[in-house]
Amino acid sequence: MKSLNMATLALDNEIVSLDVYLSLGLKTSGKGVMKIPRVLSPLSSILERYVQRNEMLLETTKIKQVITIYHGLRAPPLSIRQYIDRICKYSGCSPSCFVVAQIYLDRYLQCTQVHLTSFNVHRLLITSVMLAAKFMDDAFFNNAYYAKVGGVSTAELNRLEIKFLFTIDFRLQVTIETFNKYCSQLDKEATGVQIERSIQACRIKENWSKSKKKDSTYVHTVAR
Repeated sequence: MKSLNMATLALDNEIVSLDVYLSLGLKTSGKGVMKIPRVLSPLSSILERYVQRNEMLLETTKIKQVITIYHGLRAPPLSIRQYIDRICKYSGCSPSCFVVAQIYLDRYLQCTQVHLTSFNVHRLLITSVMLAAKFMDDAFFNNAYYAKVGGVSTAELNRLEIKFLFTIDFRLQVTIETFNKYCSQLDKEATGVQIERSIQACRIKENWSKSKKKDSTYVHTVAR
């Protein structure tokens, strides 16, 4: 099975057509760079839907939620879509990182009894996107920068990263087949096709150092 990197992503179309990559904003058509990649919309839609379902499930069934270091005392003021847009705007990571981040997030959820809720989704997102950027991109910002973008302290993000890596057993490698499968689901979500999956989590089963201008509007600390 082939592993994912930017070179194979550019050349491999065995499962997903180039049109899907273009539709999600993972590649450009040569007519200009898409400022806001379309992949952010279906990803946030999927996460928001499953957070809503999980919270309803936890409330109606009285299932005890597993509390982890990713849980805050209250939900952050930013919606999932606003948070994802913020990460995209200030991290400078490639759009493909958001697909890989979803894969990492699903791997984490599959290894735990955790339900994705408004109390943990933001911390899990910033951690998974940061790891995806480190694995996928040639240049990326350090943990201190991502902490500011995500609204957490550097020390906290360091702990979140370490916990995440050990939970998924450092399985950061992603095959082209898995990547394309997620792209297909996201493309269907983007076109309005609702894919029914496990209610516990949004999952699919699967066997720059360059400085930017500092922004004074970093989000307040997430879910203290």
